[in-house]
Amino acid sequence: MAETVSESPAEIPYGLARLRALKKAGKASPISSTMSIEAVDYDLGRAVFEGRPDKRFYNPFGSVQGGYAATLLDAACGGAVHTHLAIGQAYATLELKVSYQRRLVEASSPIRAEGRVLSVGRRIAFSEARLIDAQGQLCATASATIMVFHVPDNPPANIEATKEGSRHEV
Repeated sequence: MAETVSESPAEIPYGLARLRALKKAGKASPISSTMSIEAVDYDLGRAVFEGRPDKRFYNPFGSVQGGYAATLLDAACGGAVHTHLAIGQAYATLELKVSYQRRLVEASSPIRAEGRVLSVGRRIAFSEARLIDAQGQLCATASATIMVFHVPDNPPANIEATKEGSRHEV
């Protein structure tokens, strides 16, 4: 279950505020348009993505290639961890285990992946996600081990420092 977050901007973690700001601005990573994936919702420790696989993603057996589901599940697992990040932190998936329960076809659309954080440590985070089709059927699950690391303190241009030392979207 996702944690409840006060909507006071000073209390919202940087990662969650950044993801919400990007979504509000209509910005997404390039893979999102390539794979027909969209961020739907973010809350602390939770990320929801929706995908619309079509025949472009079919394998030779007439169903959506498993990598499509894995990509959507990875986005949900990583996005959930991203909501906990402080300024100057980034993440990378170290391990993703996917279990497929049901095949996906074009009629499965839209499919929804909901990721949630299990724990976030100083260097490692654990998360999981579920992939549900348009009929409400469970199609796949995933668990992820995610490395959290520091990046140079060079914030993007749309971040400004406040008196308290934290930074917020502008």
